[in-house]
Amino acid sequence: MGKLTTIAVINQKGGVGKTTTVINLAASLSILGHNNLVIDLDPQGNATTGFGKSNSDESKNIYNLLIKKISINDVIQKTEIENLDLIGSHVNLSGIEVETANDSNRAFVLKEILNAEKSGLLAKYDNIFIDCPPSLSLLTIMALVASDELLVPLQTEFFALEGITQLIKTIDRIKENLNPSLKIRGILLTMFDKRNKLSSEVDREARNYFKEKVYQTVIQRNVRLSEAPSHGLPCVIYDKNCVGSKSYFKLAEEFIKNNQIESAA
Repeated sequence: MGKLTTIAVINQKGGVGKTTTVINLAASLSILGHNNLVIDLDPQGNATTGFGKSNSDESKNIYNLLIKKISINDVIQKTEIENLDLIGSHVNLSGIEVETANDSNRAFVLKEILNAEKSGLLAKYDNIFIDCPPSLSLLTIMALVASDELLVPLQTEFFALEGITQLIKTIDRIKENLNPSLKIRGILLTMFDKRNKLSSEVDREARNYFKEKVYQTVIQRNVRLSEAPSHGLPCVIYDKNCVGSKSYFKLAEEFIKNNQIESAA
């Protein structure tokens, strides 16, 4: 356990396993004894319902926190998992871009809220995971500005690497103008199908391009991963012995090991 790290889980493409990764990596790390906070910054609120919480709670949600209607103390909810808390989403988030159009400081709102509490309320956490919306919108920029690191889920399919070059350009622009210390923590290959030659080709290309940034662990296609959210549970709790859960526990162990290597460096 080291200092608090804020990690945005990001890919502007939908359906790549972003929310699945946030839910199951955070849950796996919590089961392994780390303290985690998940912020659901996607107006769809899938990370919120994936933990069995309501994404239509009118008061306890990230939208009210961003418009400074409530304090961070009032918005953090406990989940069913020990060491794992949540700031839930709400559909109102989708209007924030229009509502803050005249605020020149709007990209920094989330960063300022988190920074104000890093040595206070948030000091007990090891990681804050931000589930970003599947677009390069204001909400995603807020997350990039507020984060120390990025985790990018990459679906092992034909257009995956093309989409990621656009994302890298955005990350570079954010680093240049808004958050110079932002770095890519890791690229996670998701929906891997070992019977499919294309999966192996994308795996090889990604490792050639991003080198050691690509996690050794790959997340295999697994029906249990898509079933679990409808039960309001992370897959690592819903069926901890399935292929998907085992992949996420393995990822959590790799995540912790990388942390220890970095801390020692």
